Amino acid sequence: MSTARMRAVRMTRWGGPPVLTEVARPIPRADEVLIRVEAAGVCRSDLHVLDARPGALPYRTPFTLGHEVAGRVAERGPGATGPAVGERVVVYGPWGCGLCSRCAAGAENYCDRRADLDAVRTGTGLGLGRDGGMADYLLVPSGRLLVPVGDLPAAQAAPLSDAGLTAYHAVSGIRPTLPVEGGASVAVIGVGGLGHLAVQILRATTSARVLAVDVREEALALADACGAHFGTLLRPDTAEVLRRRADGGVGVDAVLDFVGSRSSLELAVGALRSGGELAVVGSGGGELTVRKPGALPPGVRISLPFWGTRPELEEVVALARKGAVRVETEEFALSSAPEAIDRLRSGRTRGRTVLVPD
Repeated sequence: MSTARMRAVRMTRWGGPPVLTEVARPIPRADEVLIRVEAAGVCRSDLHVLDARPGALPYRTPFTLGHEVAGRVAERGPGATGPAVGERVVVYGPWGCGLCSRCAAGAENYCDRRADLDAVRTGTGLGLGRDGGMADYLLVPSGRLLVPVGDLPAAQAAPLSDAGLTAYHAVSGIRPTLPVEGGASVAVIGVGGLGHLAVQILRATTSARVLAVDVREEALALADACGAHFGTLLRPDTAEVLRRRADGGVGVDAVLDFVGSRSSLELAVGALRSGGELAVVGSGGGELTVRKPGALPPGVRISLPFWGTRPELEEVVALARKGAVRVETEEFALSSAPEAIDRLRSGRTRGRTVLVPD
């Protein structure tokens, strides 16, 4: 009997282009679950993987790209638990060991054995060394990694598993530090695929005044559509503008930096008030010098949020299902994946790029 085949967008060699090819359709065994993919997001993290030098990442090629995936349960292994065949789900992407205390609590993004997984080069998540969802089908190692989405459209659901989850996790980290008496201000630097969701999540889960910064007029228009109270282009005086816009003119209470470049970090430091919170989400290569005394405002706390927890994914899905969060998307057919990736690389996308079946 011949083996069923499917299409997949593969990382075949470091520094090479993505390759749309045919591979064998996986068969779920033991606890595994087979998902028929309805949508797969394309992320700048995919570009980081594609452009990595040999040895820079602890993965073996080839593997299928794609870590933002929504679809329908097609088949389950004999030991599988979780959503039933036919249920629509989104896939939680950071696959940890599943055994340590953090994984048991649903925080596989901070798995205690991540270094061990890297050392044996088995891959550390969906589309990150292990076959991802830019394909017709996806094999998931366990039903614990699936979150039901009900009737939420797949193109909306898929980006929630990274862009939505990462933004939600970053907001969750700074939320307890915001003044309880009100009057808080939060700056969002970079209103792209993650930043436009952070604006909505801040509006839905806090009473903070949301101040958006970007280098593109169209991004500021998107921030305005998402509910930002104020938006400004990045200019030499932007830090002072943000400080004046904050309550009392003393600086913003928190900054969510979705860029992470030298200029965005300098802006964040200049805009923050004493005792503020800086969450560096973007991987733009910028650096901060931490020295006491130094340039950082007194009492500032710095965090480096990575992805998010499974319970947080459930929470962001719930926000989306009730209409509090909506992803700005550009859709491409799976067969057009190389074109979609090139478009993302050139910066010609608005919001989140999503691949759908054709």
